[in-house]
Amino acid sequence: MSETPPDRLSNDPVSPFYDEAVLNRGIGIRFNGQERNNVEEYCVSEGWIRTAVGRSLDRRGQPMTVKVKGVVEPFFKTPAAE
Repeated sequence: MSETPPDRLSNDPVSPFYDEAVLNRGIGIRFNGQERNNVEEYCVSEGWIRTAVGRSLDRRGQPMTVKVKGVVEPFFKTPAAE
């Protein structure tokens, strides 16, 4: 596994950008210089994150999200296992 986080990642198993191995390793997001822990999906190259809006759900039972633009810096919380 690479030492750099992927450009785009989602924690929704239905998404094509879902990667269980990366999520199990633990990934953190720094957004506009502040660490966030409620990020549902992010894209570094496009500069946005998707975050849940309160406790509301959409018609499929997934949390309602909003896309926020800014500087996205993903990082691994734990070092890679040998």
